[in-house]
Amino acid sequence: MKVRRQARVTALQALFEIDTTEHNPETVLQQRFEARPLPLAGSEFARNLVFGVLKHKAYLDELIQRNAPEWPVEQIAIIDRNILRIAIFELAIDRGTPLKVAINEAVELAKLFGSDSSPRFVNGVLGALVSQDQGSFKGSPPREDKI
Repeated sequence: MKVRRQARVTALQALFEIDTTEHNPETVLQQRFEARPLPLAGSEFARNLVFGVLKHKAYLDELIQRNAPEWPVEQIAIIDRNILRIAIFELAIDRGTPLKVAINEAVELAKLFGSDSSPRFVNGVLGALVSQDQGSFKGSPPREDKI
């Protein structure tokens, strides 16, 4: 498994734990790194994903809600919700990952960790987001006051 995918898996596992238990994010990440060591670039990427998602969670959830209006964010499966948060963070805020790669990685995580319907759901939400907001994924990131 490639380093960035391993980092996404680590970030997803950490966010799942944080979302379900409200454990300290730094402690959770440290435990994940001890259980599955990553090269420095991978651990930095995972850390960026976790703390970026936590910092922008309200904005990310707003985008999820807007693109999956029939599903209240709290009712989306925890794993699917966090896969979407990671992907949308990469697409809308971090912007260091190409669009197709971020979507493909999210769908692959959904296949690995989600239910049978997760890949289609994740792909559908991200597809709706991209088709609706494609212009916003180019250029500068959103202003801090919008987040």
